[in-house]
Amino acid sequence: MPQLYGERMSRRELSARSGSLSQFAGVRLSTLGDGVERGVRCLEFRTGSGLRFTVLVDRAMDIADCEHNGRAIGWHSPSGFRNAGLHEYEGEGGLGWFRSMSGLLITCGLDHTLFMHDDPAGHYFYGPREKVSSSLHGRIGTIPARLTGYGESWNGDDCVLWAEGVVQQSTVFGEDLHLIRRIEADVGGDEIRLIDRVVNHGFYRTPHMYCYHINVSHPVVAEGSRYVAPIRDVIWAAHTDSYRDQNTGYRTFPAPIVNFHEQVWQHDMAPDSDGKVSVAVVNEAIGFGFEVETRKDQFPAMFEWQNFHAGHYAVGIEPSTNHVLGKAFARDRGELIWLEHGDERRYDSVFRILPDAGAVADAVSRIEGVASQPDDEYPAPSGNYPKIAGAK
Repeated sequence: MPQLYGERMSRRELSARSGSLSQFAGVRLSTLGDGVERGVRCLEFRTGSGLRFTVLVDRAMDIADCEHNGRAIGWHSPSGFRNAGLHEYEGEGGLGWFRSMSGLLITCGLDHTLFMHDDPAGHYFYGPREKVSSSLHGRIGTIPARLTGYGESWNGDDCVLWAEGVVQQSTVFGEDLHLIRRIEADVGGDEIRLIDRVVNHGFYRTPHMYCYHINVSHPVVAEGSRYVAPIRDVIWAAHTDSYRDQNTGYRTFPAPIVNFHEQVWQHDMAPDSDGKVSVAVVNEAIGFGFEVETRKDQFPAMFEWQNFHAGHYAVGIEPSTNHVLGKAFARDRGELIWLEHGDERRYDSVFRILPDAGAVADAVSRIEGVASQPDDEYPAPSGNYPKIAGAK
């Protein structure tokens, strides 16, 4: 039964107070109409609790803006929510992806993540195609979805807002991978549920890599905000040779810094008794936070991205199927996922708003109860990459 405005109400009681649920909550389809965003279809979710977020149908059904009671959570970069038709996948030596990088959620994959890579293409049995050249974080995030449905679904007195779509990453003599995505949020709730299935629709044996670039910004991210996670080992840091030069460790965040160079870590996270991993960014000074819950068996690796450059100010929570050293590393260790025709991988995640000091404290206590993260802001990376199981 939804709780709205401090009161639990049945479906009948809600109906009696309005001619349409849309007065309180709902999902609405619209189209952006100006600048680089022109023509992008959006689904606006409003749960009635203060949670509002926008799904970009024409950008892999990723989540763009996200706010709670007017307080922003999702990151808006200078790039904007650019129309996929403007994207140049192979531009700027593979770094053109940055010109479309904005929003709370950017999906990376489906056959490649992380930095640029040339992969032998023999598994596609087409002589002229000797290699597959992948740009930063793959193709999927700038492919429009086929919207298969959206709306509200009642089960007794409980109501779920939902949307579904299919994003096809397909070519002749190459991959034919489909992302089937469902997004749910309860009326009266403060959670976003993401249910993804990646299916090999083709008949070539095809590699699969997957990662979420979940980008949180001000006011959740602010001077003194914290990264809270059940870290049992810090495995890797991109900036180990200059670890303290920017005076910014992994755990406590600074105010914006001009000319800050991004910092990235890989942490090994401890799952809870249900196999779930929760990572949060919390601003205890204002009693506000954001938590991401994933499954360790689906996303065995986790990266932390810091971009504190003034005007770009954001922190990334990045669950991944593979270690940070990329596709060649995964292949050499026998950890690269291969999908035959009809094979699929499923990913179940929850994005949870922590709207007040009590919710923040509860999340911190729950996460710290799984594993105590290092107190040292600059823990020495171990270089010990746990074996990732389950690759075909």
